[in-house]
Amino acid sequence: MIFSRQCQYAIQALTCLVVTPDGAARAEEIARAEDIPHPILSKVLLDLVRKGLLESRRGPGGGFSLSRRPELITLRDVVAAVDGLDHFYQCVTGLPACSDETPCPLHEMWKQMRGNLIESFDTTTLEAMARTIVRKKKSLTRAKRRARDRSHTAP
Repeated sequence: MIFSRQCQYAIQALTCLVVTPDGAARAEEIARAEDIPHPILSKVLLDLVRKGLLESRRGPGGGFSLSRRPELITLRDVVAAVDGLDHFYQCVTGLPACSDETPCPLHEMWKQMRGNLIESFDTTTLEAMARTIVRKKKSLTRAKRRARDRSHTAP
């Protein structure tokens, strides 16, 4: 996978907050809803607060919420905050001096792929991701229900 596990958890947590009715949730609620280990998620959420993508409130009614509207937070913002973007600009074959002037065998292909990836990261918002995830979860739930119903009616 191109994202670290922490980045995947960050994406899941942020999109979970988008669809949370009041836009805020405690770490335990997000961990339960997304099936993420709570200790790891807590660290990820605190890092997202430090990086300015989340706000946190303590006490009763507290929790985490997005620092800006979800249509203003892009996948690039999340990836840059958690994993950084440096590895997208390194040589994919591991050569230390790969450039347009001294390319590796995969340089041109990776350069184009990297450009497409970064463009997608720039144009994909949390709002759009959350909508897609909600549709996918509904579809998976329907498929599980149909499979369960078929197994109960089978001879």
